[in-house]
Amino acid sequence: MKITRRNLFQKFGLLSFGLFLPKWLGAFSSQKNSPELVILHTNDTHSQIDPLPANHGKYPNQGGILARASLIEQYREAHQHVLLLDAGDFFQGTPYFNRFHGVLEMKLMSELGYDVATLGNHDFDIGIDGFMNAQQHATFKFVNANYNFGQTPMAAVVQPYQIIEKGRYKIGVFGLGIDLNGLVPQSNFEGIGMQDPFESAAAVLKKLKQAHCNLIICLSHLGYQYEDKTKPSDVLLAQKVSGIDLILGGHTHTFMDGPTKVIQPDGHSTWIHQVGWAGVRLGAIEVTEKKFNFLQKIIN
Repeated sequence: MKITRRNLFQKFGLLSFGLFLPKWLGAFSSQKNSPELVILHTNDTHSQIDPLPANHGKYPNQGGILARASLIEQYREAHQHVLLLDAGDFFQGTPYFNRFHGVLEMKLMSELGYDVATLGNHDFDIGIDGFMNAQQHATFKFVNANYNFGQTPMAAVVQPYQIIEKGRYKIGVFGLGIDLNGLVPQSNFEGIGMQDPFESAAAVLKKLKQAHCNLIICLSHLGYQYEDKTKPSDVLLAQKVSGIDLILGGHTHTFMDGPTKVIQPDGHSTWIHQVGWAGVRLGAIEVTEKKFNFLQKIIN
């Protein structure tokens, strides 16, 4: 069924809530030599359900769930194997979050067919109970390897990693999150412990390699890079931990013109990418013989 404003939103009873139809202008083309796998990724959507306003200083009329849904639908029509991932902070930023407390975001991400998402710091803004209430509406998986969820309810729904098979690829997807201390009220993540992200990544990589994964992706909410080069970041992760093929990041809202490539001493290459914030870009990575072609689509 073709995705339209009505059939995407009417089931949630939201047509009277001021949603409007964005115009999608993003170009889409299918190459003659179709890739073996297409990885689509987003980060830091921050509850941007509608496009940004026409008078926005940088990204007028860009973003919006309907335009994203149309583009994702076209990718799926053109390619047999498509993986849809998110690097966190899908909550917080517009009145939709204040009104629906994350339920709308979960429903819409499920409707768009996300496979796996990691957690950002703002995904704890309604606390563990709030997250669990919204999470009931999610049909996709959550991953995080460096938070110890202990006896909290989130331990049952957030796993260190997921393994997904698409064509000839056995894909290991794991998540890493930023230290919540100082970013989120302690009461919002009480019972959850923070662990070293690099040690956590190394431990997960060992398991994914034992499982014979031939493509390993980290969904990271550490942030791309900081002035303090010792602060955990995607770049530092790629330098310190060998074996990750792709780091798809978030948190720093970094619009990248192209990916960053980091080569470890053992010769393994890790590619890092991030697509800004507010859903104004959709990252698309075409994979053929484990070679990556990075694209970005403007959601407009």
